[in-house]
Amino acid sequence: MNTYLKILLLICMTTPSFAQTQFKQNQLKFERVKAAYDTTWTALQTKLKKDNFSTNFEVFIAAYKAEGKLEVWLRSNGQNQFFLFESYKFCEHSGKLGPKIIEGDLQTPEGFYKINVFNPESTYHLSLGIDYPNKVDLERTGKDQKPGGDIYIHGNCTTVGCIPLTDEKIKEVYLLAVEAKNAGQEEIQVYIFPFKMTDRNLRKHGKEFPQQLSFWQNLQQGYAYFAKYRTLPSVSEVKGAYLVK
Repeated sequence: MNTYLKILLLICMTTPSFAQTQFKQNQLKFERVKAAYDTTWTALQTKLKKDNFSTNFEVFIAAYKAEGKLEVWLRSNGQNQFFLFESYKFCEHSGKLGPKIIEGDLQTPEGFYKINVFNPESTYHLSLGIDYPNKVDLERTGKDQKPGGDIYIHGNCTTVGCIPLTDEKIKEVYLLAVEAKNAGQEEIQVYIFPFKMTDRNLRKHGKEFPQQLSFWQNLQQGYAYFAKYRTLPSVSEVKGAYLVK
């Protein structure tokens, strides 16, 4: 391979695709996204710089239902680990501890997901959709029931199973996700846990919801991996459970 082809290959391997680098421009065509950048992005850039994050970063989101917290973790290019950037409070709650099972149960899902929708014209100001239901959820629901769907992280402080933030806070989360997507991150992972999955919390909540204990122990594997390594495990869905490596 000649030198020119080697350089071209290196550029292709390290540069986001054209479609990805146009993502932000396409989002800026929407009034609410443009307004969010006008009012919020300068302060976010200042905090990013203060916390030593580069302009190109990856995003990971972890949510904890009992604590009512959504954490945004970032990893700049060249970093091996994620670092906590900001923690946001849910501004409303729906359902109880335990996974979502069927349509209309008002439950917020629990499991390992990724963002699959950016909605700049949401009824709830701005919203990021997650890919519920996955295979584990469908196995739990069963063939003759509807699992529901349309689960989002969104603004407007109201919810029937989603993760609601204030309009001001969803602007920040949305813009960070747009920047990561635009920089080349293909999948933004979202882990939704019933609580901070320490052994102590697992014993405590497992007594209250014994029917969920086996499922929560499965989720704890992903929680423990990230807590130890500050990077994401490989997660697959096998026979109604998560296989975490």
